[in-house]
Amino acid sequence: MVALTEKTGTNPAAATLDADAAVNTTFEALGISQDLVSALTARGITSPFPVQALTIPDAMAGRDVCGMAQTGSGKTLAFGLPMLERTTTARRRRPHAVVLVPTRELANQVTEELAPLAAARGLWLCAIYGGSSMVRQIRALHAGVDIVIATPGRLNDLLERGELTMEAISFVVLDEADQMADMGFLPQIKRILDQVPGKPQTLLFSATLDGVAGALVERYQENPVRLQVISKTATVDTLKQRFIGVDSREKLDVAARILASANRAVVFTRTTHGADRLAEALDTPGRRALPIHGRCSQNQRERTLAQFSRGDASILVATNVAARGLHVDGVDVVMHFDPPEDGKTYLHRSGRTARAGADGMVVTLVMNDQTRDVVHLQREAGVDFAIVPMRTDDDRLSDLGAWDAPAGALLPDNFRGGGGNGRPAPRGGRPGSRGGRPQNSGFRRR
Repeated sequence: MVALTEKTGTNPAAATLDADAAVNTTFEALGISQDLVSALTARGITSPFPVQALTIPDAMAGRDVCGMAQTGSGKTLAFGLPMLERTTTARRRRPHAVVLVPTRELANQVTEELAPLAAARGLWLCAIYGGSSMVRQIRALHAGVDIVIATPGRLNDLLERGELTMEAISFVVLDEADQMADMGFLPQIKRILDQVPGKPQTLLFSATLDGVAGALVERYQENPVRLQVISKTATVDTLKQRFIGVDSREKLDVAARILASANRAVVFTRTTHGADRLAEALDTPGRRALPIHGRCSQNQRERTLAQFSRGDASILVATNVAARGLHVDGVDVVMHFDPPEDGKTYLHRSGRTARAGADGMVVTLVMNDQTRDVVHLQREAGVDFAIVPMRTDDDRLSDLGAWDAPAGALLPDNFRGGGGNGRPAPRGGRPGSRGGRPQNSGFRRR
């Protein structure tokens, strides 16, 4: 079994596990039944990840679990396996387990990952989220669903319509609890969980447990065991990270040159308009780029993710809607075309690559007027890298992994948005800021 490091403090039922340590255990040793182990093996999953090895035993014992681990660490199976073990067939409109997630993408991905395992148990899952047919979701509930995986808004709608009840719920999961709190779902979560009678077993998983997310632990968990997967450095610190100073006039060309060496990349922009424009600018006959954001319909989003997952498109240009819940294997580059607003968002966005131990590169493009904000962002994220000015003709752009990123967050004093050559930035503030329009992120006219 895995050796745990006991923590001292007010809660003795707490343990940590080094994310980089070898996990010398098996799913069988963790208490998972043979039918589920066989289903895992059929999918090529033979050994648990650290978060699974750390949390499954207590969850299998019926305890409330408060699990902390970075995104991409394997949390879905960490809560999914105990939930499947402890869930039985339910009556119509009276599910026995509910998983609350922040986004519809994550609802679909959790459902897809657990569906083969649920089939081994004869259990039925249903993903419930807005932007999709409520009629189909109601039909599924009326046919009989054992486990509901839902976003809080749509689940509340269905509860208010009387299409299902929480009266038979015995197992609750709050996945990405900090993100749900940040997105303003706390009142809806409370309305849902306050309808669950008694003391259901509650598993809460999150990358952080500060602020409102911590309040969920206090209100809905009973003497939870607190378990955390840690590393000597944060998960994002195991990535190769580059902060590149760019001129607004060369920003698009610099991005295109970096992305030319990526097999599969996710690029983040600040606005939906920016995502559409950047996807159009990066789209070439040999390298397809597609946008995804909150203004896309659910069908558009699902088609885009399917094309990206299949490899029909190699670049996904996204707003923060995809910062959580996007799980596509083989993403080797994440680019912050527009720097995120804070360190937490940087970590969440960056977690789209280097998932479950794979290699990855994170690149942040920084214009001169963004330097101070990026320095603050680095402090919040716990990283310290110099912003290195580069021009389009810089040979280092062809292979960012071949040079070491220096420490220190500040640009040279002579940087004025011109790649370190001292040329002044255009007058009048940020490009594209006139008339209150969003920053144009340095796009050129086609």
